[in-house]
Amino acid sequence: MTPDEEIWDRGLQSERTRLAWVRTAVALATGGLGAAGVSARHGLPAIAIAGFALAALCGGVLLIRTGVRFRRVQAALHAGRPLYAGFDAFFAWLGTMSVVAGAFTFVFTVR
Repeated sequence: MTPDEEIWDRGLQSERTRLAWVRTAVALATGGLGAAGVSARHGLPAIAIAGFALAALCGGVLLIRTGVRFRRVQAALHAGRPLYAGFDAFFAWLGTMSVVAGAFTFVFTVR
C-alpha cells in the first residue's frame, strides 16, 4: 500500500482527538468552576457546590493528561496496537455525572 492509499494520515486523527479531549476538559473545568461560584453565591447546598467543584477537578485532570494521552495514542497507532482510554473516559464520565448531580440539586432547591 502506498502512502497515498493509507487509511489514516499520520497524526491528524490523533490531533483532532486530542483537541476534542481538550475541549471536553476545558468545558468541565470552566463550567464546573463557574457553576460552583454561582451556587456558592446563591447559598445552594454544599452538595451542589461539591458536585460542580468535582466536575472542575475532573476537567483539570483531563486537561493535564491530554499530552500523555496524545503521545500514547500516537505510539499505539504507529505500532498497530489497540487504544485504551479507560482512565480518561472515567474522568470524563465522572465529571459529567457531577455536573448532572449539581444541576439537579440546583434545579430542585432554587425557587
